[in-house]
Amino acid sequence: MTEFVVHSIPGSPFGRAVLATLEEKGADYALQRVAMRTPEHFALHPFGRIPVLQQGAFRLYETQAILRFLDRVLPEPPLTPADAKSAARMDQLMNVCDWYLFQGVGSVIGFQRVVGPRLMGLTPDEAAIAAAMPRAHTVFDQLARELGDSRYFVGGDVTLADILLASHVDFFRALPEWEPLAGRHPNLAAWLDRMNARPSMIATTWERVEAMDKQPA
Repeated sequence: MTEFVVHSIPGSPFGRAVLATLEEKGADYALQRVAMRTPEHFALHPFGRIPVLQQGAFRLYETQAILRFLDRVLPEPPLTPADAKSAARMDQLMNVCDWYLFQGVGSVIGFQRVVGPRLMGLTPDEAAIAAAMPRAHTVFDQLARELGDSRYFVGGDVTLADILLASHVDFFRALPEWEPLAGRHPNLAAWLDRMNARPSMIATTWERVEAMDKQPA
């Protein structure tokens, strides 16, 4: 029996962040696909979101809570800086991801370009994408400033912030909006290349997670 079960779906950047963290830790886990917005889903997560982590009888929802829990119970390698100020900066960046990169940017552009067409057969709403672009520029510009000349967002080592941000930023890489958003920020593009070269990110692409979904938990 696997130690951790991740209730999620292929393509979820939040689910990918949890899976990639488990990969970074070398943990034993399995994916259990969620049938979204069903009674079974609401029994796992009262607000109908993903992912949900299960370890035996213990169940936890909300991605940031899950990531921090995993870093506590699986302390090697550490993904939270020991220094209080650096840890606070990591927390700040994780909140930037949830509240500004996803809300109103990824939730619009990623849905219109990828999720809707791929999973629902929808045609992208170009007006909605255009309306989201000013906010997207603000977020990408700030991320590039936060990164600066560093290899990773909080100094020289990968943290939970890098894993969460990369899972979301990578969604944009194949979209026509990538060049306008990241083309003037070579530091951000180089950071994403470094993250995507990590085994944890390679193991958790949409296609790899689709393959996991076919394996028993």
